[in-house]
Amino acid sequence: MENKENIRLYIADEVRDNELYNYFKNKEGYQVVGAGTAGLQVVKDVKVMRPDFLISEVMLSEIDGFKVFETLKEEMGSECPKVIFVSSLTHSGFVSKAMKEGASYFMFKPIMPENLEERLQDILSPNLVVDPSKVLDERIASIFISIGIPAHIKGYQFLREAVKLAVQEPDMISQITKKLYPTIAEKFETSSSKVERGMRHAIEVAWNRGKIENINNIFGFKVYSNNEKPTNSELIALIADKMIMDG
Repeated sequence: MENKENIRLYIADEVRDNELYNYFKNKEGYQVVGAGTAGLQVVKDVKVMRPDFLISEVMLSEIDGFKVFETLKEEMGSECPKVIFVSSLTHSGFVSKAMKEGASYFMFKPIMPENLEERLQDILSPNLVVDPSKVLDERIASIFISIGIPAHIKGYQFLREAVKLAVQEPDMISQITKKLYPTIAEKFETSSSKVERGMRHAIEVAWNRGKIENINNIFGFKVYSNNEKPTNSELIALIADKMIMDG
């Protein structure tokens, strides 16, 4: 693959206004050889076009992305392209299934084209070691976006770091004032009180946006109503527990 002039991509996702398609279509060093959303047609196209990478949405028409990958492996063997799955759904069981099937990576939407390009280059590296923290970051970001926490405010960064710490050390959530806040404050060179207030503000912004139903959908049951805002520790623990359970 290194000897080819361009990295050949097939994008199995909606093409209209597709930022990934438009980015790589005009990007030096890459060639988008095809695109489609119907699973059976994707299989036919990939077998003919022989891309280096298949960037596939999980939810395709006719057959889903997992079945597309399974079929390509059976019919193309060692010539099957590397697969990166993408999805707007936060069902992180998808990640486990994708990795079990042999996918190279899984990314949650919305996806910055530059981030996907970085993953492509990582995969092409002969010394690739997939960093689990990158996958965790993307899973957390997907949930935060879904429930309405804007990425540009400080509280978003504080909450993201808190969830990661709680996943790595679950007992830390019971020491939120003595350990969690100070650890985050040290990383961001601020105070524990500003960390606490930043998280609180982020949660209030999310609840004011009225996307409470999204968080209930993520967890599969009614967790909160519009009049029930969680504490910092409650939301961190809830999301961290989901990360741990889903693996």
